[in-house]
Amino acid sequence: MAKILVADDDAHIRKLITLYLRNEGFDLVEAADGIEALAVMENSVVDIVILDIMMPHMDGWELCREIRRLYPEIPLLMVTAKGEANQKVKGFQLGTDDYVTKPFDPVELVMRVKALLKRYRIASSQIVQLGDIVLDRRALKVIRKGEELILPLKEFELLFKLACHPGQILTREQLIVQIWGMDYEGDDRTVDVHIKRIRERFAEDADHFRIVTVRSLGYRLEVRK
Repeated sequence: MAKILVADDDAHIRKLITLYLRNEGFDLVEAADGIEALAVMENSVVDIVILDIMMPHMDGWELCREIRRLYPEIPLLMVTAKGEANQKVKGFQLGTDDYVTKPFDPVELVMRVKALLKRYRIASSQIVQLGDIVLDRRALKVIRKGEELILPLKEFELLFKLACHPGQILTREQLIVQIWGMDYEGDDRTVDVHIKRIRERFAEDADHFRIVTVRSLGYRLEVRK
């Protein structure tokens, strides 16, 4: 079962979260601040991190930034009392995957944790299916109804990245770093241009999936049943 790190300076909140998640069979480790959380991650394999924003020594913003730098593939769920829209935008820009505002329903939090783990298990796969479309990361191929489609490498990687995280917002900054690399010197309009091309190529597949623009943030791929 997955190991979950809960980083929150409120011991009662940590106890509540760990109680519900342990009842679901998860393995839990705790940290009271960001520095302690990073120390735990250095000595233990963690599958997902639940983190608060307001913590001493190293707050959730800095912890989120450091985890994304050191462990870019670990899913992050922010749990915080700050519910304003600009705080959520900042969290997504720093790389959090989901956001729950205190007071929260523990059952909902459990469901969000399970959903994030499912997304990241898909992301670790080399093959993703979107209706009649199969994306093969190993061969860099797109197969639609048995027919192979030719995509430029960056378009394939961008589509594959979005398809690996269905329903999740990926910011332009995240996509630039993960597809084009840290040293890329262009601007984030590059992402917009490539998304436009992908939409044009798969216009006839709108019944299977669509790429949604999330204003001021980035993009989200929605799979249609």
